[in-house]
Amino acid sequence: AVMLDRDGTVMEDAHYIKSPDQVRLIPGAGEAVRRINDANVPVIVITNQSGIGRGLITVRDYEAVKNRFESLLSRLGAHIDASYYCPDIPSETGPSRCRKPATRMFEDAIRDFNLDPAGVAYVGDRWRDVAASKKLGGRGIMISSPMTTGDDLRKAQEDAIETAPSLKVAVDMLFGLTEKDGSA
Repeated sequence: AVMLDRDGTVMEDAHYIKSPDQVRLIPGAGEAVRRINDANVPVIVITNQSGIGRGLITVRDYEAVKNRFESLLSRLGAHIDASYYCPDIPSETGPSRCRKPATRMFEDAIRDFNLDPAGVAYVGDRWRDVAASKKLGGRGIMISSPMTTGDDLRKAQEDAIETAPSLKVAVDMLFGLTEKDGSA
């Protein structure tokens, strides 16, 4: 399976996105998801949604955005097999078992899909999106986005997590079409 972060990886990160009208797929991301689908590999979205916990968006808002996101992917012949979200705000509620980099959402997906953790790929634009690869096994690939920080890049390098300039290149890497450093 490929576990994808949503905001900044497949769709533009609009910070606490509330309206379906704000949903914009990142160029090439829909086609990358379709390539994973075409290989009969489950695509699972794992996303932190602290806007719910902060009262900035409702679960209904999240669902409306999710539905629009999935509709846009569908228009490109792509689909998401499942989505998991965490509304927690550790700075206000204390430690969270689900908020990435915690692993509960990943563990739930592994259980729900009866996956071998060693065969899972974790792809996202922040270190927290791919850190589960070091705890649970599998392969982490961090892609670049405007939200990727220098600290994220440093942690990825320290953890020997691969990096890629885009989701398309990350998918190429997963299917062995490019080298581990993203070159052809």
